[in-house]
Amino acid sequence: METVNVTTTEKATAVPAVRKKRKWTADHWLAAAFLAPSVVLIFLFVYGFIGWTGYVSLSNWNSLVPDWSFAGLKNYLYLFHDFRFQADLRNTLVFTVLFIAAVIVLGQLLAILLDQKLRGESLFRNIFFFPMALSFVVTGVVWQWLFNPSTGVNLFLKPLGLDGKWYTDTNILFGFHWGKIEFGIPVAIIAVVVAAVWQMTGFAVAMYLAGLRAIPDEVREAARMDGATEFQLYWKIILPLLRPITVSVIIIMAHISLKIFDLIYAMTGPGANFVTDVPGVYMFETTFRGNYYANGAAIAIVMLLSVAIFIVPYLISSRKGGS
Repeated sequence: METVNVTTTEKATAVPAVRKKRKWTADHWLAAAFLAPSVVLIFLFVYGFIGWTGYVSLSNWNSLVPDWSFAGLKNYLYLFHDFRFQADLRNTLVFTVLFIAAVIVLGQLLAILLDQKLRGESLFRNIFFFPMALSFVVTGVVWQWLFNPSTGVNLFLKPLGLDGKWYTDTNILFGFHWGKIEFGIPVAIIAVVVAAVWQMTGFAVAMYLAGLRAIPDEVREAARMDGATEFQLYWKIILPLLRPITVSVIIIMAHISLKIFDLIYAMTGPGANFVTDVPGVYMFETTFRGNYYANGAAIAIVMLLSVAIFIVPYLISSRKGGS
């Protein structure tokens, strides 16, 4: 009989490796026991209420008396044909674009200036970071007074022949009619953008400053030795290296701007002709003042979806990058 020699490699390839099941130890069970209440509460008070809001938005409950009869997409169709909601979407889009652009530009410039190791750097850092300690309600009240047409900065502008209406201005820049509204940039929303940028720029400064301090000095020295000017150094090397931070700032600022409520409510309210209105204010007044619960729930779901458009792709890409 002929003997067949089987090498060790062939044996290993012939017999598939059997993964041993990982046994749960006492530490695993203890960790699960501590996490279980939080998981249950999150599913109940976050995802449970999101589902409940979605269910209400598909009902006919638009009075103090609950009406659970199925309405389909009637509430959503009503919203997108409503003049106020169309104005809200315009205002939110304009506010988000201007707010994010200003925060990124100012955050980068101020962080670069602080990175030059100026004398009194800690003082400037505290000045830039201080507004973040305030709530949007406080910011709204302060800037409402500053931009009041009768007081505030107008007291200094009137001797110069300038008389700004600020958040009371109903003009639309670059306006054209689209649907029921005049689409463009409401002048009044610019005043709100200024207040929001004043408060949140410190966050961007902190993010960019941390990123700048993490870049090795050898990178800068190598670029200078290759003949790069300071502008080329930052434009072609430093800022591209800070791109992950820029993406994070965009996501966080978009999340804030899309669900903004307290700053608008404290500073301007809906405004004349809804020039400063946003879905958060509309949802609050519809639900808790008008008792149109189904319509208010529909507005809340639209706000949730608009935030998810930015957050979900970011979370997916972050998870792929970390795996």
